[in-house]
Amino acid sequence: MPYDVVNRFEAQLCKYTGAKYAVTTNSCTTALLLAVKWHLRDGWRGPFDSMVSIPKRTYVSVPMSIIHAGGRPTFRDVNWLGQYKLEPLPVWDSARTFTSGMYLQGQMQCVSFHASKILGDTQGGAILHDDDEADAWFRRMRFDGRTEGVAPIKDSFKEIGYHCYMSPDVASRLLLKLYSLLVHNQPLPNDNYPDLSEMEIFK
Repeated sequence: MPYDVVNRFEAQLCKYTGAKYAVTTNSCTTALLLAVKWHLRDGWRGPFDSMVSIPKRTYVSVPMSIIHAGGRPTFRDVNWLGQYKLEPLPVWDSARTFTSGMYLQGQMQCVSFHASKILGDTQGGAILHDDDEADAWFRRMRFDGRTEGVAPIKDSFKEIGYHCYMSPDVASRLLLKLYSLLVHNQPLPNDNYPDLSEMEIFK
């Protein structure tokens, strides 16, 4: 089946990073959306009333993903390199780092396979994690709420999903590149990000 290559790529991601699970998506942005949504689902309210803190200088889609997931972005003035945590959630924007053994136990690290990244192609992302229950949920949510391998006529739908799975052609190219990727890679330097806390759209 064409999508078997996606499973093979995910397995190699686990082997390379040390994560128990790797759930691929069509971008790091949607990976972040799903990871944040998992923690904010069912009306969850933590000590910060669904507020999620991120650096004020980061890529603009990060606070947008938080909003789409039902959270409220707040901004902190902090220097970062490679990755940072979306406080207080165990979710990381790891778009600018990718190296062997990078997985942090008990966390959800969202990586990017954009053309400009360490392991890059036209697009793509993944959630590296170790949560059995979340893994099943992520795989349904990225595939329109569907059960993988089950025809729609035989499936049942319990939640509104997203259409953000990785296509086989992207997975196959990334898989080939991963086989020849260096064992250790330095984080990418940050882009010249604007101060998102000053933008009206996020106030």
